[in-house]
Amino acid sequence: MKLSDYIAERLYEAGVRFVYGIPGSASIPYIESFSRHGIRFILVSHESAAGIMASVTGRITGIPGICHATMGPGAANILTGAGFALLDRAPVVILTSETDERMLGRTSQMNVDHQGLFSPVTKATYRVNKNNAENVLNTALKICTHEYPGPVHIGLPAGIAEEEIETGSEAGILSGNELLTDSQIVENRDTEKIINLLEQSRRPLIAVGLTAARHKISSSLREFLVLRKIPVVLTPMAKSLLPENHPSYTGVLFHALSDYLTDVFEKTDLVIGLGYDPVEFNYESWMPDVPLVHFNSVITDLPEKREVFQYTGTPDEWFSLMSHLNPGQIVSESGLIKGIRDETEAVFEGFTNHFGPVSAVKILQEELPAGATVTADVGSHLHLLGQYWKTGGADNFIITNGWSGMGFGIPSALAIQLLKPWADVVCITGDGGLLMSAGEIMTARRYSLPVKIVVLSDGELNLIKIKQLWQNIPPEGTLLYSGDLFNADSFLGVRVIRAGSHEEMSNAINKAFSVNEPVIINAVIDPEDYSWLVVKR
Repeated sequence: MKLSDYIAERLYEAGVRFVYGIPGSASIPYIESFSRHGIRFILVSHESAAGIMASVTGRITGIPGICHATMGPGAANILTGAGFALLDRAPVVILTSETDERMLGRTSQMNVDHQGLFSPVTKATYRVNKNNAENVLNTALKICTHEYPGPVHIGLPAGIAEEEIETGSEAGILSGNELLTDSQIVENRDTEKIINLLEQSRRPLIAVGLTAARHKISSSLREFLVLRKIPVVLTPMAKSLLPENHPSYTGVLFHALSDYLTDVFEKTDLVIGLGYDPVEFNYESWMPDVPLVHFNSVITDLPEKREVFQYTGTPDEWFSLMSHLNPGQIVSESGLIKGIRDETEAVFEGFTNHFGPVSAVKILQEELPAGATVTADVGSHLHLLGQYWKTGGADNFIITNGWSGMGFGIPSALAIQLLKPWADVVCITGDGGLLMSAGEIMTARRYSLPVKIVVLSDGELNLIKIKQLWQNIPPEGTLLYSGDLFNADSFLGVRVIRAGSHEEMSNAINKAFSVNEPVIINAVIDPEDYSWLVVKR
């Protein structure tokens, strides 16, 4: 079998249906093989978008997302996507062309050491040859999905695609990965001490994180909370695990108005990290000075100089141990949790008398079709959305908070639309995030993806400006443009609808969803809300 055919066949068997990327001349045989084996090559405008789309595909489906770049500059561009997969914990395989054997270590055009390039931002990196191809691909597919999921890089030397390879070998998984052994996991279980702490606690607080979201523990968590009225705080990427009106739902860490949660922290005698991944927000950045019990799927680096106990295992094991918890007292005490939620909501509502980001987001939530999936880019608006957006406990709010890179919103929405062509998909971005990925609007057009892109336009990098003002530094390097962002009713052939008021925003959303094509809503907002809502860290 030809190498290119083997890779295509093996990826298809693994459930892969899309490869995102930009081709080079060495890619041609692979793209042809993908097509013949039922895998669609999705051409993007920039390789970083290919990496983001692969990352989101892996997160949503659990099947490795696949992206591709040519050697040198293409490979360097796709590194951003590797970062998303690494720190947002998504299974991804990155394919790049590489120079052939003759030119390894030589000076030649576009030639850099790809294994050296990808090593810091992947779980493993390999270079294929006709003798190791089967082993490399099987290893990559295994490593990228193993806890924590993440990216694996495979270099494809030029000219090797047409070579015949042998399959069916008994070779095992290659070394060099970071798979945990059973003994490593068992050695990291402070079971007796954990049970003792759980039994003694009267005011526990549960902090739910990214690992819990990835393992989809929502139903188990809700069932557990039926008998135990314990307050729950969530990290932004775990936001949808509990409906916002659940009696235990207390709020989202790190995002807007999260300083209101300190009233709960002050009453807590034990913090329980449930699938909590510090990549989103380190414990020491918010935790009260109480013991910590940390449940996770892998060994985690945790704060020093604290009473910390961790248990690595499966969610079923977490909940089995947590059955030792008492019912808890904080939720039932004088309506504290509901009071925090009501006060937070009242603050948000206080900003709806003018057309700022809160008003735009509120109208968007009210007008969106039921069940719509929302992706959100990075910026001040994400701090608002992370606390204010209502998921209702549905897994339809997609963000990055591990890698947390701008330019995420549009590519992630396109990936979801490809995976779910029947779905209503909306991207909420700022104008800074839009400018980083604007070329992908052409990708939406190219593949007739009816994604709706809502741009909260304020003409500046607002989050950086806020942080400058916190330090009493006059804003510098944050002004994006003067005047209107688009100054036209279309951009790259996609319709632009301007909204500068409550009524215009409502009308724009309804117009956008009346057509089965991509549409941009240019929501021109007053950004002053952010300075009151973003919490200083």
